[in-house]
Amino acid sequence: MADDSFKAFVLDQLGALPELRIKAMFGAYGLYQAGRFFGILDEGRLFFKVNAQSRAAYETRGMKPFTFEMRGRVMTMNYYEVPPDVLDNSAELVAWAHRAIQVAATSKQS
Repeated sequence: MADDSFKAFVLDQLGALPELRIKAMFGAYGLYQAGRFFGILDEGRLFFKVNAQSRAAYETRGMKPFTFEMRGRVMTMNYYEVPPDVLDNSAELVAWAHRAIQVAATSKQS
């Protein structure tokens, strides 16, 4: 799925979230809800913010964290790829997004 069509698909799937907005960032897109940075769209993949408790739901499904290269080093962020079956189910995706938004709301650094 091309990035533009994937972006449109994700925004449609998350349409139930109030105050949802997307912002271009470093070749990817950040997802925000009411000013909280809770997701990343990059290269046809969606990542949600996690903490120690929510990370397990992603890892048990074999999902990996968002990584990027900076100054020759691979950096990892507290954002994990959303499982494909969740991505395809709008109601479940919104529930996972709500958890990511809560993590972003209680996190000192998004």
